[in-house]
Amino acid sequence: MARMIDQIRASRLPSNMMQFAARGALQVPAAENIEILVYLARYNKVFGELARMTLAGWDEKTCLAAVADPQTPQEVLNYFISPDNLRPRLLPALLENPAIREEQIAKLANAVFRDILEVMLKSPRVRSSRTVVAALKSNPALKREEAAELDNLVAATSPNLAPAAVASSSGSGRATETGVASYASTKEVTEQSEGVQEPDADSSPDATFGVEDESVFAYFQEHAEDIAAEGEKPFQAIGGMVDMFLGESTAEEEIHAEEPAVESRAPAFAATPARAPIVHKPPAAPKRENTFQKINSLDVKGRIQLALKGNKEERSILIRDGTKVVALAVLEAPKLSDGEVEKFASQKNVLEAVLRQIPLKRRFMKNYKVVRNLVGNPRTPLDLGLGLMKNLLTQDLKNLSANKEVSETIRKLALKMYKQKLDAANKK
Repeated sequence: MARMIDQIRASRLPSNMMQFAARGALQVPAAENIEILVYLARYNKVFGELARMTLAGWDEKTCLAAVADPQTPQEVLNYFISPDNLRPRLLPALLENPAIREEQIAKLANAVFRDILEVMLKSPRVRSSRTVVAALKSNPALKREEAAELDNLVAATSPNLAPAAVASSSGSGRATETGVASYASTKEVTEQSEGVQEPDADSSPDATFGVEDESVFAYFQEHAEDIAAEGEKPFQAIGGMVDMFLGESTAEEEIHAEEPAVESRAPAFAATPARAPIVHKPPAAPKRENTFQKINSLDVKGRIQLALKGNKEERSILIRDGTKVVALAVLEAPKLSDGEVEKFASQKNVLEAVLRQIPLKRRFMKNYKVVRNLVGNPRTPLDLGLGLMKNLLTQDLKNLSANKEVSETIRKLALKMYKQKLDAANKK
């Protein structure tokens, strides 16, 4: 008996059955259902969009079994390894699947964001492949210490590569100077785990234990394993630091451009006093720079405490921390305002984990601007954006349908929902 996928390829199914297929509602094995959805998503102009949305919300456990199986059709594996459809939780299984070619992984290594990059760096197969390692080194999100580690892997002989890969997968590779998580030694991880149970004495007052201190202590307890795994990982901003300084450097240039003119108009005997204001003005500019220096000098635990107890400026920097456990700590800060969360929800230079965490907090989801910003953020995962769209107002759906930054799937569904709401309003 011919499989359902063969009948679909031969265009033998009626329209209503094709719609069932695009919704994943056919009574066929789970693996064949996924194969059908991928085929429709790639090649069917009528039902392709619906199939893509169905795949975006498909059961993760079933998808994981499919992408881990070397016998899964290549077309399905190619779909899930594509940067447009990639799910972080499926990536480890995809990377280790021998049916995925190294060239595909190398192509992916050039374009991924920081959170995906971290998963790839922990993969034994990635670390043992010279092709993929070379591709990873060209990724701008790669840190200097990690690039140095990859240099060692490229230079190593094949017998030395295997132990490094095995050590990486268990979280016990060679320790680097900065204590990068995937390369931290077992001894370091154990020592850090023992010291994570409570805040450092020099950064938490002994006399008082207020709300902020309780938040720090609770966060350390809840995320002890994650913190221990990160070790002494340094601060690395998602998207780089240049854009953070642009506004300040422009302001400083304007200040210094005006000062010579004032000095040239002053009499000769007033030359010395005229320079006095210049001496006192610079401290105002380094104020923000000192914040970066302060953050750069902190280890993971120190940055977590600052994220929970610091001010608005410090939170705005730490939300971009490439270390997930630090960035997520910002969302737990007692002093975090709704306005800050609105801004975080629209940022493209934060970890995907941050955008996924925001909707899990009921307080944030009561704020309509947060929901709207998340859906309109091209960095928001497709499955998350699709789930939040039903909460948007008619005008925002219209605006979203014309937003070229978001995916085509989001735009088309927004237009469809906009027309539906418009029709419903007209009938009233």
